[in-house]
Amino acid sequence: MAVIGQDIDEAIRFLKDGNLVGIPTETVYGLAGNALDTEAVLKIFEVKERPAFDPLIVHIGRFEAMSEFVIYVPEKARKLAINFWPGPLTLILPKNKRIPEVVTSGLPTVAVRIPDHPLTLRLLNSLPFPLAAPSANPFGYVSPTSARHVADQMGHKISYILDGGVCDIGIESTIIGFEGQDPVIYRLGGKSIEEIENLIGKVKTVLASSSRPDAPGMLLAHYAPGSKKVLLGQWHEYQDQINMHETVLIRFKDTDEKFPLNRQAVLSEKGDLREAAKNLFTTLRRFDIKGISYIVAELMPEEGFGRAINDRLRRAASVD
Repeated sequence: MAVIGQDIDEAIRFLKDGNLVGIPTETVYGLAGNALDTEAVLKIFEVKERPAFDPLIVHIGRFEAMSEFVIYVPEKARKLAINFWPGPLTLILPKNKRIPEVVTSGLPTVAVRIPDHPLTLRLLNSLPFPLAAPSANPFGYVSPTSARHVADQMGHKISYILDGGVCDIGIESTIIGFEGQDPVIYRLGGKSIEEIENLIGKVKTVLASSSRPDAPGMLLAHYAPGSKKVLLGQWHEYQDQINMHETVLIRFKDTDEKFPLNRQAVLSEKGDLREAAKNLFTTLRRFDIKGISYIVAELMPEEGFGRAINDRLRRAASVD
């Protein structure tokens, strides 16, 4: 069973030996391995049971390191990196030969970011290689936001989990690629469209793919809470098709007085979309228990973090 601790030297030892380590970020916990070691990267796909056609994100510790792994950085990508790194933003850029094909699933581009977490930044800046790190959970399941979440599902497959507390943001990074010089958002996440457009102007959005994705995190069916059926909207819309005693509600900022309170979760009593995003995955995990078959989730306002929350809910609802 994995050891949970804060010993960076121990994490370094495992990673240098080609093993995998659970690492904290401001978004979610990652399942990390040496991004330049093909065998370590293959372990990530194997342990996570991730399709080989779904590329990984490469994590670096400083902006200057990006030039070691990419051929070219568009001006808008440079501007985004300078303003938002470290932080919940991933850039897709043309890769050089140092990045193995298995990391990018054969694509000519690589997804890169600098995570905003002090422990992991220290780790990255102490290593002679970058880390490939998708979320540290079985493929398709809810992403982990604490070391305990990782241990519960991955602890029997990895040796060490670096404990950095509960993730500040709680949903994955926003992913941006480029068509020539034009930015394209491939995944909504911890950096809002409004923040991005305020910096670089209008961006195109291309979100989900049902087969071969152009970026990590694009597969349509994802973020599922076990075998629960996720339904979107209000519970009374589904009364004829669900067992009410096996149903729970996820709501934005208040409870529904017509539904049992002990089977409801409010993501933010203050109506704060950032807080709601932080609580989303923990709430989905809370309801992955025996006796619950249906989760009815209220969609958030389509603004700021609300867009990213709705994206995760819609993809959770796409899982049969």
